[in-house]
Amino acid sequence: MKECCKSGASSCIPPTRARCPVNGEEYSSVGVKTILHHLAEPWRGNLKHQSYYYCTDANCDVVYFGQDDSLIAKSALRTKVGVKDNSPERSVCYCFGVSYAAAENSQAVKEFVTDMTRQSLCSCETSNPSGRCCLKDFPKQ
Repeated sequence: MKECCKSGASSCIPPTRARCPVNGEEYSSVGVKTILHHLAEPWRGNLKHQSYYYCTDANCDVVYFGQDDSLIAKSALRTKVGVKDNSPERSVCYCFGVSYAAAENSQAVKEFVTDMTRQSLCSCETSNPSGRCCLKDFPKQ
């Protein structure tokens, strides 16, 4: 973490990537709004005013971690996180409830999600645990 961020300086620009304190790999930032929509009991989450990051390692129990190395595990979420699961029924599109298997078996599914995304009719920022668009996670056809 940048030293200026540790002191609470108002001019601090937090890094967009940070290392997971559990597996040591580097991951992208995620908004607090996203995390709040996935916590099982957000009123107990005690989220601090800091940057958070999204761990995509399927073998790591951590889903989110803060600049201060605080951890939010899968067990603290109400959402099953698709990248942390390898079953065919795992979610690939949270906005429209699309499983990996459905996306893999029908080109129409990806076309539908792509069309909805183009029309800004998705809610990726809050629905997807990553806070990002799911289209890059669809199976290659």
